[in-house]
Amino acid sequence: MKQFEKKFKVGILGGTGMVGQRFITLLDNHPWFQVTTIAASSKSAGKRYEEAVEGRWKLAAPIPEGVKDIIVHDVTEVEKVAGSVDFVFSAVDMTKEEIKAIEEEYAKTETPVVSNNSAHRWTPDVPMVVPEINIDHFDVIESQRKRLGTERGFIAVKPNCSLQGYIPAIAAWKDFEPYEMVVTTYQAISGAGKTFEDWPEMIQNIIPYIGGEEEKSEDEPLKIFGHIENGEIVKATGLDITAQCVRVPVQDGHTAACFIKFKKKPTKEELIQRLRDFKGYPQEADLPNAPNPFIQYLEDDNRPQVKLDVDYERGYGVSVGRVREDKIYDFKFIGLAHNTVRGAAGGAILCAEALADKGYITFK
Repeated sequence: MKQFEKKFKVGILGGTGMVGQRFITLLDNHPWFQVTTIAASSKSAGKRYEEAVEGRWKLAAPIPEGVKDIIVHDVTEVEKVAGSVDFVFSAVDMTKEEIKAIEEEYAKTETPVVSNNSAHRWTPDVPMVVPEINIDHFDVIESQRKRLGTERGFIAVKPNCSLQGYIPAIAAWKDFEPYEMVVTTYQAISGAGKTFEDWPEMIQNIIPYIGGEEEKSEDEPLKIFGHIENGEIVKATGLDITAQCVRVPVQDGHTAACFIKFKKKPTKEELIQRLRDFKGYPQEADLPNAPNPFIQYLEDDNRPQVKLDVDYERGYGVSVGRVREDKIYDFKFIGLAHNTVRGAAGGAILCAEALADKGYITFK
């Protein structure tokens, strides 16, 4: 693992919401990053962080001692917030257009922005990265900086939480040329920023619709598997995905049931071995939160399970099981990922670790 001379000063934009809280807890005692600044809406500005989240702390882990007394800034005070940090994580709760604008404002202050939000996922020169899969997309940052007129500032994003449990498997199997896929995701309520306490309607209930999730599940993988051309990321072709996304009464953990066709027919044993062997930049560079192995394959027919497997590798890893032949498609399988760790704050932290390791994030 690389060592830095000191810790990067980190700001959390939207630090009082559920994903912001997850950033706060995951960054506690991080070897490279230290949360020094928290920003949120004007309603929270001026309060101590502990006071700002009183009565709405949603995580089982307690508020870290090191952030309790941080005075929350107004997220719209861009220059003030940016001036106190080396880079920021973004989890702001605004309209998509407002998020796009404020993240660019921060980037133009020469402050890198690593975002959990969806607003910039389809901006052509913004990399949307799963670090084990498409780390090369960080190369587009050079073009983005030219557009923004920055030397140091940029925006990078992580993809949607719903695809984290199955896209790593597709990446592991790319040599077999997957070309058609059906996926149904069973998504935890924390994906909506909720707990059972504030969403009692979800107890013993299933809701067969999550706004925007199916489109993200079908389209975002194509950007992840795409390539850079003329300073923009071009979507991959040749892989068709159709998705249904269902909200289920689970607190954390998105499960995916997948059916897949390949141009080059593998055996079940080959697929499982590719999963177990699959690794990428985080593992090779020994990043602080790199899951190792990235994907665990579980032999038991009743795995993966949320209760048993959602925290695999501290929530940064992916669990796959039930790879088997199908009579309509070639194969089917089940995937599971922690939606607020790998799928949200943790995925963004892993991206930031890679960006720092590769020299895109530097000290101011």
